[in-house]
Amino acid sequence: MTDQAQLHQQLVDRMMANGSLRTESWARVAEAVPRHEFLRGGFFRRAADTTVTAWEAVHEGDDGWLESCYADESLVTQIAGTIVPEDIRGRITREPTSSSTMPSLVLRMLEDLQVEDGHQVLEVGTGTGYSTALLCARLGAGNVTSVEYDERVASRARAALGHLGTYPALVVGDGLLGHGAGGPYDRIIATCGVRAVPTAWVEQTRPGGLILAAVGGWLGSSELARLMVHEDGTASGPLLGGGVSFMLARPQLPPPLGLLPDLAEGKERETGTGADVLADWTSRFVVQLAVPGAQRVTLRRDGRIEDVLVDVETGSWAAVWWDGGRWLVRQAGPDALWDRVEEQSSRWCAAGAPLLEEFTVTVTPEGQALHW
Repeated sequence: MTDQAQLHQQLVDRMMANGSLRTESWARVAEAVPRHEFLRGGFFRRAADTTVTAWEAVHEGDDGWLESCYADESLVTQIAGTIVPEDIRGRITREPTSSSTMPSLVLRMLEDLQVEDGHQVLEVGTGTGYSTALLCARLGAGNVTSVEYDERVASRARAALGHLGTYPALVVGDGLLGHGAGGPYDRIIATCGVRAVPTAWVEQTRPGGLILAAVGGWLGSSELARLMVHEDGTASGPLLGGGVSFMLARPQLPPPLGLLPDLAEGKERETGTGADVLADWTSRFVVQLAVPGAQRVTLRRDGRIEDVLVDVETGSWAAVWWDGGRWLVRQAGPDALWDRVEEQSSRWCAAGAPLLEEFTVTVTPEGQALHW
């Protein structure tokens, strides 16, 4: 057995042993698709000896390249929307914009999708093409359509899939619009995060079909939702739990913060809801529903740490900090952001602080709603 084959088998065995890969049928699929074929362009590794988040390129043949391809971890494949490993010799400090998701999460999602033989599947977010290849190995390439927003990313995925002799329908475009020409679909799966499940996906899915996507927002908490499409053109279903995290679809990325407001202005008062609600994954998800247009910044100011929420569109903001035994908030703008946070957190706590698995997502032609 070659080093590559051994590493590949070890990855599958680990996923089966720890329960992240749960079915024999998908285990056979995982064994059939070599992940390294989709990472020949390299990836970015977080630099260890720096005080800021920096990335350095790892190229095919470098020490650790093959081992990382078969580690159960996500690997960044693009930075700042255009920069790939072959563009870099050294380090870069910009934000990641594309990655190869950790195999255990990819396979968990594919199992949660509950596909059956003959199903037509739309994948939103081709990425490297690894998850696309897994779908093709399970259903046949003729049953798989995949949409990728970034033309350069799509081209690399097409080449990798072609190298393996796999030819699904690959489309370059805005996946939030789906791909009506290939529908209707039995299943839609998104490998990017969305702030809300698009109504186009519901319209392009057969009644009884399923949509699987990570629903989240600009405060960085997200969760998998699995929705069934109904005869009346609506869809509903639960959050599945597990705290998954995906990069948001590019058209839904937050606007630049620009200059921060003058945090010395605004009305100051005591609050019973502290910034710790922003630290916990579940409570942050709940808060996010109340202030969907807000982004978070953490600052050191006047000798203290302040958590600041800023809504660029409305100009509203709220700064919260701990002041020797009590929480204080100062806020300004047309929307009292922290008032909304307090109200939402109080309602959630009064209901017994239900877990995200107890939430239901509903999508109608008017939009998306979440409730517990």
